[in-house]
Amino acid sequence: MDDLSNPVVAGLQTSGNSMLESRHEHMFPKFAPDEIDRMRRFGEIKHYDVNQYLFRTGESPAGMFVMISGRVSIEARNRPGRTEKILELGAGEIIAEVAQLSGGPALVDARATEPVEALLVLPARLRALLIADVQLGERIMRALILRRVFLIEAGAGGPCLIGHDGHPGMVRLLEFLTRNAYPHQVLDPTKDPDAQAFLKHYPCKSEELPLVVCPNGAILKNPSEADLGRALGMVPPDLEGRRYDVAIVGAGPGGLAAAVYAASEGLSVGVFDARAFGGQAGASSCIENYLGFPTGISGQALAGRAYVQAQKFGVEMIIPETATNLRCEHHPFAIELSDGRSVTALSVVIASGARYRRPNISNLEHFEGRGVWYWASPIEARLCRNEEVALVGGGNSAGQAAVFLSRYAKKVWMLVRGPSLSESMSQYLIDRIAATANIELLTCTEIVGLSGKEQGQLDRVRWRDKRTNAEVEKTIRNVFMFIGAEPATEWLSGCNVSRDSKGFVRTGTDIPPDDLLSADGASLPASLESNVVGVFAVGDVRFGSVKRVGAAIGEGATVVQQIHAFLETARTSRSGEPVQAAAA
Repeated sequence: MDDLSNPVVAGLQTSGNSMLESRHEHMFPKFAPDEIDRMRRFGEIKHYDVNQYLFRTGESPAGMFVMISGRVSIEARNRPGRTEKILELGAGEIIAEVAQLSGGPALVDARATEPVEALLVLPARLRALLIADVQLGERIMRALILRRVFLIEAGAGGPCLIGHDGHPGMVRLLEFLTRNAYPHQVLDPTKDPDAQAFLKHYPCKSEELPLVVCPNGAILKNPSEADLGRALGMVPPDLEGRRYDVAIVGAGPGGLAAAVYAASEGLSVGVFDARAFGGQAGASSCIENYLGFPTGISGQALAGRAYVQAQKFGVEMIIPETATNLRCEHHPFAIELSDGRSVTALSVVIASGARYRRPNISNLEHFEGRGVWYWASPIEARLCRNEEVALVGGGNSAGQAAVFLSRYAKKVWMLVRGPSLSESMSQYLIDRIAATANIELLTCTEIVGLSGKEQGQLDRVRWRDKRTNAEVEKTIRNVFMFIGAEPATEWLSGCNVSRDSKGFVRTGTDIPPDDLLSADGASLPASLESNVVGVFAVGDVRFGSVKRVGAAIGEGATVVQQIHAFLETARTSRSGEPVQAAAA
């Protein structure tokens, strides 16, 4: 699958129609009768009459359909009140996309145009098929991924966002949907007649924009990411009381790696993330020092592949869902969620990562989402076209962002508090920044003031040279902040997990003796285990970790061996009674 574009369509250049033509053979493989016979043991035969729906948009399809006879029309609800036919599928073809790996909601309608006989393969059996039959599994997996890519690029099957380009709410929701590889369309009422007509029927105040029209007809007014995710069926409605062998909080590189390795070894795994898969790394425009990718790979592409890979092995990805508390006074552990539900787990991996710090600027919060950004994706880059921007930070993420933004912005002012980049940035990025004509590096410099227009949009930025105290003010509408990180560990307050003064989780030999809470008072925790037996930490959230994607992935792989050892011990030693494993 090395030749595939990533599942979140980062960098894909062709249009939806041209992709249908150029990748049709891979998107819509036709399976011979003997190949279908190999699939039969994984499914059951179903029949459908003319005009009967196999499934509708927003519903959870029963699984993958393998067509034996008849034809099915695949139709997308692209704009409010409109359904458009994408194509028809017939004998030997499959009806499914990536969502069917996990039983997620359908993004299109599937309607029989002739009497249909099909083999229905349920999600769990589909995953079994992918693993059991490598030849068929590769063709099916390739098709599922490419179909999601096509739907994203064509904007087919997802919600329709109605609002003005650059509106803070619009940027926020676009970022959320894009990072989660969810198809969507945008209609600007200043340019699109359909959007104008819709707002006449559903008038709303400016603060209620953007409107989100969901495929099932529900209309949301400037929703939160969590509300939109629930409306789209991204979060399982029957989550309450679920039990896992491993619960992983955080879907960055470390969390995704732990999920893939744990699930591939037969453990039941649930991954929880408040926003999107990929973490901070998912916002990196190009990672060039990751082993095996000599031309680089975007963080979103890398995370997208891991996200699909995890689902292939049966990982439940619960996004967006915020963990608010870890209760560890009893075993299994309980994780409380922001919507009031809770799940239990025999072991927990803390992979919640870290967030970029906010500099001490008095009115900074007012401009967040209105010109102040903590990531640099194509969505924000589009707002900076042919303008001057400021970027604060001297680490690798800041360097990658500066180079990326230089392709769009007229000029990138890069502000660094220290005297140089050499102590905090890889040399290849330092060299590239120096060679980029429209990036100007200002050392020993910090932002001291932000001001905006009446509408609340950032308009001017003032910075100071700490050596001379000279101040400069410029007309700048977008500032990007990449200044260090603070761990996302506030949700651990209900569990006595050892943390350093900054909040990073201590593991292994870094745990102070006074914090050791070993079950038998003698055994030492494993290298990635916290002072709470059975609770582990990987990636940026861990004290002393190397802040690199490769290191986080390595820790995610390593922690699974330690989890196995813990579970084996726990099954026979805790309270003298066996601990029952969750169902795989």
